[in-house]
Amino acid sequence: MALRSLIFNQQILNNSVPILSQFLQQNGMSQFPSYYIKPIYQKEAQYDLIKNNEAQNYAHLPVRPALVDQTCSLSHDPKISLFINYVMRGGNKALARLLVEKAFETVKRKQLEKYHKAKEEDKHKIDIDPKEIFHKAIGNVRPILQLTPIKRGGVRYQVPVPITEKRAQYLSMRWIIDAAKEKERTLHFPETLANELVAAASNGGKAVKKKQDLHRQCEANRAYAHYRWS
Repeated sequence: MALRSLIFNQQILNNSVPILSQFLQQNGMSQFPSYYIKPIYQKEAQYDLIKNNEAQNYAHLPVRPALVDQTCSLSHDPKISLFINYVMRGGNKALARLLVEKAFETVKRKQLEKYHKAKEEDKHKIDIDPKEIFHKAIGNVRPILQLTPIKRGGVRYQVPVPITEKRAQYLSMRWIIDAAKEKERTLHFPETLANELVAAASNGGKAVKKKQDLHRQCEANRAYAHYRWS
């Protein structure tokens, strides 16, 4: 009797595996069905829905709960949160956040010192907001091309191809962090990171040089660009 029950349970399990596999392919590992929409937690997006009279379309739709890092706080910046994750080592996010905050504080002090020493007609050119400087640095370091290996006739060529937005953002943040780690013994990481952010915001520094070197290599290999489509 026990053996017959075990065989019956095994048959039920085998029949339910394809259904479970299809459900996981559609929903991933989420506990919410696919028709649950993602939360709109940013105030700008909410105001746009109200302005365009589209808020009623979402009134009766089931919504997934917001993640722990999704907030409508004015001080929240998703790119800075992502940058903190890239700085983090060993899961110690509190330390990574503290290092980035110290770097922003150093940027603020350096820019205020430069602002007060500048002439009156040049003060409006100096940006003292660390967040604005951070976004300028990321934008200046972001590449537009990358090299990808493509094999043709037994030879592997480095072919220049356009880079995706997500990959470009990752490389820009990674290059800034790597440049900040190439530090002198007398300087700590927050100070070198602040120096690199200020330099990158002005189109200078090691991270910008890496982007320029990559673009120079892509320019040198432009003769292989047609291998993208062959």
